[in-house]
Amino acid sequence: MVNAEESKQFRAGRYVQQPTGYRAFVPAPLPPHPPVRLEGELRDLLSQADYALGRLDGAVLTLPNPDLFVFMYVRKEAVLSSQIEGTQSSLQNLLAAEAQLFDPDAPSDVAEVVNYVKAMNHGLNRLAELPVSVRLIREIHAVLMEGVRGGKLTPGELRTSQNWIGPPGCTLREATFVPPPPHEVPQALSDLENFLHSESPLPVLVQVGLVHAQFETIHPFLDGNGRIGRLLITFLLTEKKRLARPVLYLSHYFKRHRAEYYERLQAVRDEGDWEGWLGFFLRGVAEVAAEATQTAAAILRMREDYRSRITEKLGRAAGNGHRVMEKLFNHPIVTVANVRKWLNVTPAGANQLVNRLVDVGLLREITGYTRNRRFRFDPYLRLFEEPEEKGA
Repeated sequence: MVNAEESKQFRAGRYVQQPTGYRAFVPAPLPPHPPVRLEGELRDLLSQADYALGRLDGAVLTLPNPDLFVFMYVRKEAVLSSQIEGTQSSLQNLLAAEAQLFDPDAPSDVAEVVNYVKAMNHGLNRLAELPVSVRLIREIHAVLMEGVRGGKLTPGELRTSQNWIGPPGCTLREATFVPPPPHEVPQALSDLENFLHSESPLPVLVQVGLVHAQFETIHPFLDGNGRIGRLLITFLLTEKKRLARPVLYLSHYFKRHRAEYYERLQAVRDEGDWEGWLGFFLRGVAEVAAEATQTAAAILRMREDYRSRITEKLGRAAGNGHRVMEKLFNHPIVTVANVRKWLNVTPAGANQLVNRLVDVGLLREITGYTRNRRFRFDPYLRLFEEPEEKGA
């Protein structure tokens, strides 16, 4: 007979000895058994996370163009999620690359971040016709890994060899965690998909937290698992209509608390501590949703401030100044040529307007050149950048 302690230990699955001597973890299907105990502090955290998510959803819908808020949040998430995996590219690097502006100082891994944006947008577009499923996950992975580091590791294909997690250079036997052997992966993903499509009585945020941890445990690809697992959180909240727009991204929280993030996931596997993981996850939802709500309010204040400055300082050119500012929300890194094209004015006219927008603080020149200058929508980008990036 299995005692209570053993039952808890095997609640998330069990380690299975493999023929070549190592032990791999084979997850138990969701939901956990015994069931998650939604009581005490965990119940309070769920309430706080639900409230913060509802406030965020409402705040985004008050913006003049919510899709422009989504535009920047998708890119911030792409940068942070990729940085967790070791990339060096900043938000400014990504925006310059997307604008096809050559930057000799850009890190070589910026293509990985560009791919993350493509993968996210592909997934969000496909949600209109395809539910979150193994098929969609494989499609997203193929886009994420196309032509970049790890791109030779079968993009979009489930792994057929063993992978493992641990310090750089560690062997399979030295690994911190060994996911299920490859022959177990299809069944584990099938069980996960069944849980996704079941009529679970669990609250949506609890379901999403369980799915993220389970996906990271299965680790079905040779590379890109962390990024796909983080994308799943946003896709599920959008699909389950907890967010009208995809604006909750937990990479900021996971990066800030990286050690605890990995410890909580490992405690699920080793001790069946689903409640500890869910508490950590729900704190993240509440914290990140509150920060994003504050950013939405700051965007409104910033927009009104600079509309007033342009009206006051630019005189007859104020109309074109307003037109440029609205364009900048979608193109935060620009050249004089961009402005000339937007307004259909002469090069001299565009150059003069850009200089006046620099004077009012809307734009900041970032190359230091006298020719081929590049400018950033400074007050807007600063709302999304990490402290270490703001001096860029």
